[in-house]
Amino acid sequence: MKVATYEFRLRTKGEGDVLDVTDRVAEAVSRSGVKEGIANAFVAGSTAAVSTMEYEPGLIEDLPRMLERIAPRSEVYKHHLRWGDDNGHSHVRATIIGPSVTVPVSGGRPLLGTWQQVVLIELDTKPRERRLIVTVMGE
Repeated sequence: MKVATYEFRLRTKGEGDVLDVTDRVAEAVSRSGVKEGIANAFVAGSTAAVSTMEYEPGLIEDLPRMLERIAPRSEVYKHHLRWGDDNGHSHVRATIIGPSVTVPVSGGRPLLGTWQQVVLIELDTKPRERRLIVTVMGE
């Protein structure tokens, strides 16, 4: 079994920025030489998330609006009170979505649906440099 890990540095624009990282996952799979297995994409940080979605303008606009309904920015968060910052909602949103996604690999490429991309979602209130870590495992 092969296991290979790759790190990509990404710069976000701040809250609501959604980056299509599908090409980076595919690059990691290709570089690893794994033909059959899995690839895990993970963001290091507690105010960003990784998921899959159809990367198109309508959904990119819909996502922050729906997250606002689930974990409103205006809510009083104990995190705000403890640390004096304004990103408690960012932490809650990141916890709900999660820091990683695992996709199957077959034929030396990630198996995604026709309209499905791997995305990094910035949930913090300001621009950040993020580390996307892709681990590929298999034969």
